[in-house]
Amino acid sequence: MIQEFRDFIAKGNVMDMAVGIIIGAAFTAIVTSLVNDLITPIISLFTGGLDFSGMGYRLTEGEEGAIFAYGNFIMALINFLIIAWVVFLLVKMVNRIKDAASKPEEEAAPEELKGPTQEELLIEIRDALKAQS
Repeated sequence: MIQEFRDFIAKGNVMDMAVGIIIGAAFTAIVTSLVNDLITPIISLFTGGLDFSGMGYRLTEGEEGAIFAYGNFIMALINFLIIAWVVFLLVKMVNRIKDAASKPEEEAAPEELKGPTQEELLIEIRDALKAQS
């Protein structure tokens, strides 16, 4: 059983996932700082100095009462949109790099190794059938 566990942990997928989680946690700290320290103050300029994180509606009386904190939700939504945008840009950049790397391989293949297209084969079959008739 211990050997099975070692084999499981040593698989590339598990290691890749672990690295992804660690990088994701570090990336979250960066994005949180970006939102809290750079974007929120800019948004506050346009909204007259409003701080979304402090916005809410008190549902019960007293200092320890329940608060409907919709401002925190707005900040979480902004956070999500920024993270989604950055991930989109990263995926787009990686795809562009992959495409650029695969083009030289496609260009390097000689034409005679590629073979005829489907249309060319159909034309040959049609001509062969006409010749037999």
